[in-house]
Amino acid sequence: MSEPFAVVADPTRRRVLDLLRTGPRTVTDLVGALGVSQPTVSKHLRVLREAGIVTVRAEAQRRWYEIDPAPLAAIDDWLAPYRWMWADRLDTLGHHLDRMEDDPDA
Repeated sequence: MSEPFAVVADPTRRRVLDLLRTGPRTVTDLVGALGVSQPTVSKHLRVLREAGIVTVRAEAQRRWYEIDPAPLAAIDDWLAPYRWMWADRLDTLGHHLDRMEDDPDA
């Protein structure tokens, strides 16, 4: 299951990645933030680590987990052709907001 798409398909693993986005965390930090058991967090970290999406470094008795974004590039590459859909919608929203700023009664 080292395919990045399959790994991030799990909602708990996406939550782990969301938490790690802000910086390295320990398992204890993740357990507290996620509200799930330590074995559950460890299981998801193992899958993320095996996929290369998360790295771990030992510091005394603690293990710090952090994101390695390189494997996520495959997902980014796959999404690239679809970005025009978001860009067009964001441009439309931007134009609408500009018009509202110019004429608040519009």
